[in-house]
Amino acid sequence: MGKDVAKKREWIGRVLSNKMDKTVVVAVERSVAHPLYKKVCRRVTKLKAHDEQNLCQIGDRVRIRESRPISKEKHWRVVEILGKSEQGRQG
Repeated sequence: MGKDVAKKREWIGRVLSNKMDKTVVVAVERSVAHPLYKKVCRRVTKLKAHDEQNLCQIGDRVRIRESRPISKEKHWRVVEILGKSEQGRQG
């Protein structure tokens, strides 16, 4: 019998900051119904993700996956870059 490996959560978000070494801040948007009024609200969560090669630029769309804790606030890894930002293409 093997270990039970839980499916890791994955999110798609946009890179807000890449100023840290091997770390990016990713904004993940989700829609949530208000508990009383049922209006759909947009929630934005900022997560720190590990970017081993420092490839991500501000504005890129990325897929991040949950991982073991890498540092105090960093528990996610960049799996792939889905779309490059318009800023990065001009240079």
